[in-house]
Amino acid sequence: MTPFLDLRAQYRAIGPDLEQAVISTMRDGTFVLGERVERFEADFARYCGTSFAVAVNSGTSALHLALLAAGIGPGDEVITVSATFVATTAAIVNAGATPVYVDIDPATWTMRPDLIAASVTSRTRAIMPVHLHGRLADMDAINAVARQFGLLVIEDAAQAHGAERNGTRAGAFGDIGCFSFYPGKNLGACGEGGAITTNRADLAAAVRSLRDWGQEGKYNHVRQGFNFRMDAIQGAVLGVKLPLLDDWNAARRRIANVYGRALSPLVTVPPGPIGLDHACHVYAVRVPDREAVRAALLEAGIATGIHYPCPVHLQPAYRWLGYGPGDLPQSEALARETLSLPLYPELSADGVDAVIAALSALTTEPLAQTA
Repeated sequence: MTPFLDLRAQYRAIGPDLEQAVISTMRDGTFVLGERVERFEADFARYCGTSFAVAVNSGTSALHLALLAAGIGPGDEVITVSATFVATTAAIVNAGATPVYVDIDPATWTMRPDLIAASVTSRTRAIMPVHLHGRLADMDAINAVARQFGLLVIEDAAQAHGAERNGTRAGAFGDIGCFSFYPGKNLGACGEGGAITTNRADLAAAVRSLRDWGQEGKYNHVRQGFNFRMDAIQGAVLGVKLPLLDDWNAARRRIANVYGRALSPLVTVPPGPIGLDHACHVYAVRVPDREAVRAALLEAGIATGIHYPCPVHLQPAYRWLGYGPGDLPQSEALARETLSLPLYPELSADGVDAVIAALSALTTEPLAQTA
């Protein structure tokens, strides 16, 4: 069986270093925030090219606190996309604001900047693009619209650790960037974790306070806050992994480009060749009969995933927003058709060949989808 993801393979490569970092943290007796988290924050800010990074307990918390730190709440609107994990919308709603969706580009599967202006109202406060599957959204165009209307830009970079365009990395394009360190991410903790990045000292300070019960100094609660602090063990783990991220991303891109060259005659693949602006967190292809293809691949010993089978605007929990089928046709088509193939740095050449062979054997006719 070729697994969809194999975190044990990563552990086999760096297990001793991880164990040393964890045991050292436990012996120190500092389990929440502390020196190891602070060191990771400094290193991650340097890596992303921002002045500040603030570590929190999940990517969802990063999105939530980014909005609150920016003063976004009830009565405000945030323009975003529905073709993503539900956390993007949940964070906006949990901040008291209202998500307003625009559709995605059928080629890149990220936010269409040319649709944003028509969705701006007097209540719009921010744009929250998502770097879906690790591919950077068109941040130059999005930032231009934001400047035109005086809006904040909050990047959902949960899948895009290390993606860069023209020397700028994910998390450094907007006013604030939000990352998840869920174990399966390109930079994953041994548990939950997240962070925001920013060049604005006021936003960093607000997130730092909000994550720790709204404190500025012990027992001095200046705002209503949360217990969203990062565990010291996760800071130590991420400190071990961060120096390896660029090599891991390079391995992901190599595999993605092998897939692209071999599979493009058969299925719709991400446009390539894939370069630095794609972190390749997920390699998804588009097929017309996903469930049949997925079952056949499983029968051939290939595990796959689906990201994400129902766009957020059609999820039962968010029907109250007033969207329905057909409102975001590109997002809905992507949700119906994408199938994620195995992709992780340790995936062997034989494993890649097995995936290609299994998908190629399904039919002599192309399975490609047109948007």
